[in-house]
Amino acid sequence: MKKVVWGILSTANIGVKKVIPALMRSDLIRVKGLASRNLESAQAAVDKLGLERAYGSYEDLLADPEIEVIYNPLPNHLHVPMTLAAARAGKHVLCEKPMALKASEIDELAKVSPPSSSGLDRQTAVGQTKRTHIMEAFMVRHSLQWLEARRLIREGAIGQAQVIQSQFSYNNTDPHNIRNKVEWGGGGLMDIGCYPIVAGRFFFEADPLRVMALISRDKTFGTDTITSGLLDFGAGRHLTFAVSTCLASAQSVTVFGDKGRLSLSIPFNQPPEAPQIVTIDDGQTLTGATAVTHTLQASNQYTLMGEAFCRAVRGETDLPYGMDDARTNMKIIDALFRSETSGAWEALD
Repeated sequence: MKKVVWGILSTANIGVKKVIPALMRSDLIRVKGLASRNLESAQAAVDKLGLERAYGSYEDLLADPEIEVIYNPLPNHLHVPMTLAAARAGKHVLCEKPMALKASEIDELAKVSPPSSSGLDRQTAVGQTKRTHIMEAFMVRHSLQWLEARRLIREGAIGQAQVIQSQFSYNNTDPHNIRNKVEWGGGGLMDIGCYPIVAGRFFFEADPLRVMALISRDKTFGTDTITSGLLDFGAGRHLTFAVSTCLASAQSVTVFGDKGRLSLSIPFNQPPEAPQIVTIDDGQTLTGATAVTHTLQASNQYTLMGEAFCRAVRGETDLPYGMDDARTNMKIIDALFRSETSGAWEALD
């Protein structure tokens, strides 16, 4: 397969430290350059990463005819406008989560992107806009650990999966950090709450019918610093989660069935050099003596995500998931925020 040429919007940490190095590992990807609103900043990042070109504006990057895919790790409030700009320039876009600040914004992206699993390449859409592949950057969906865990659940390794519990937290009190700016889409639910939500949808292979949330907010920032959620997937299936931007760092996902429970080691930020472990325990002892571990080879979930997107861009495979999936995820987040105000169950609109 001919390498797909990528360009990066901004010097965001997640891109520079995690995603770009992971993309550069792949034989399917050529990361040509990086853009910043400041050429010196872009050049410093390019020199550090060993890329070919620095762009002094986002517009210069989008105007480069050689660039096929844009990776958008900008702050949350810029996800939709810059993804739209890239799509209208004829570029495919891998956009960091959350895709938007609310579900209704995704309708604009849907106008320039084909439905999920379409297998379509670029086509002329309404007006002068070209349809392009746009995908939300949930690297966990490409993780070997997550895929193995879902395979085991499908095969009945824990019986009927009924309950998923998840926790994700870090402690960040920096007032200048984008995660603490409510007007930019900061806060725990938007930043990391989306991961437990995706875990529920991924392992239950369904979407929730209704949700409820309990939220604590920072008096200065206005962001949600502790959010607990309860999602009803029907048929007695529940997801409960807690996320926080002001607690000690931790993360977990456990799926409970009537014959056992399944746990993932470091489910969200799995180090690429570490073995990935799925543990199944039938609960016959409380000491873990009956636990069975499934150890997978070390792999980089960001690399796997980039390669999956490239194959869809080249038309070799269907797009794994697209705007309909992103819209559903945002509808769940919107409903959880409504529940904060109503204090009641909220259905997905």
